[in-house]
Amino acid sequence: MSTPADSSAELLTLHAIRLKGMADDAEVAARFGLDLTLARELLLDFQAFGWITRVEFVGTAGWTLTESGRSENERQLAHELAATNSNSSIHDAYLSFLPHNDRLLRACTDWQLRPSGADPLAVNEHTDNEWDQRVLTTLSALREEIRTICQELGHRLARFRGYDDRFTAALARVEQGELTWVARPRVDSCHTVWMELHEDLIATLGIRRGS
Repeated sequence: MSTPADSSAELLTLHAIRLKGMADDAEVAARFGLDLTLARELLLDFQAFGWITRVEFVGTAGWTLTESGRSENERQLAHELAATNSNSSIHDAYLSFLPHNDRLLRACTDWQLRPSGADPLAVNEHTDNEWDQRVLTTLSALREEIRTICQELGHRLARFRGYDDRFTAALARVEQGELTWVARPRVDSCHTVWMELHEDLIATLGIRRGS
């Protein structure tokens, strides 16, 4: 394939909700750079089809997939994978990704917790520079790994582009002193971007999480 395949707006809109878990209209449109008006029209269609529903959680509202919406998303992804003959390439990239997943999770845990003899779950107050630097060194190494993986993925499906840039941007904010950007939820933190890529890979390949 000389150029990566572009996904349909219908797939991208539904898939954005899958990746975000819960998202409002603007977040859905922004995830893949879709026109907001088009995204809103599609969201209303999907609601009518029973694929998505509005939810509220701790003062935040947005769309989330229903069971039928999740099944439809998986059907669309499987069709795209077959139509672009991308299964082998995406699977190989997933196998490259897996060994680094535990490293990312451990780094994020170590950023949030700094065990002591008295408390194995003590909060990391970021007063131990050596401890924090070890985490940042791991994240820097993972930045290179995610770049290589996303380059491979982006050659096949255009929607996989950008994860590496988002991870790099989050890490840059951490290095500039914005410490919450390692694992802050509902923003493009290092953890959020990594987990989104993981979800994208398993959804695309039809793999159940934990299998």
